Amino acid sequence: MHQERAVQTRRQILESAAILFDQNGYAGTSVKDVADHVGMTKGAVYFHYPSKEALTVAVVQAHYDRWPRLLEAVQAEGLGPMDTLVELLDRTAMTFRDDAVVQGGARLMMEQPLVEGSLPQPYVGWVDLIELLLTQAMDAGELREGVSPTAAAHTLVAAFFGTQHISARLDLRVDLVKRWEEARDLLSYALRA
Repeated sequence: MHQERAVQTRRQILESAAILFDQNGYAGTSVKDVADHVGMTKGAVYFHYPSKEALTVAVVQAHYDRWPRLLEAVQAEGLGPMDTLVELLDRTAMTFRDDAVVQGGARLMMEQPLVEGSLPQPYVGWVDLIELLLTQAMDAGELREGVSPTAAAHTLVAAFFGTQHISARLDLRVDLVKRWEEARDLLSYALRA
């Protein structure tokens, strides 16, 4: 029972920190802000996360932990490579819109030079995954003739994350799914065989 309560408390702290990091950025969020937001003392936050940097790394890691599970869920549907790619990015857009930890992690990754501690290199995993799916699509005859999976992967990642960032800054991601659908339809037209 005590361990379950500790896990729940850590999750509450993490989610509160993610919300505040997304709203105020790394520099604009203190451990005291997180403690106040979650309704506990700074000491209680420090008990679970020994520093602001540790909390930052935990938010970013939780952000990245979302993606393998999402990919597994999409792959379980048994779609072809192009449809898998589209479904994955559509669900990713919904996750960015709805998940506070993903939102906070994204803001922290944008502010990476300001953030102390070791954070993952952003976007690289996405480029590699999308290139793999596009290569599979090419092998399956689903990719338009002459399209480079490498170039297309870089373009898709830039389009997706650019759309996500603009939506986050202008509309708090409320319009993200709609804006991504517009970009996706245009890019799909250029990529599909």
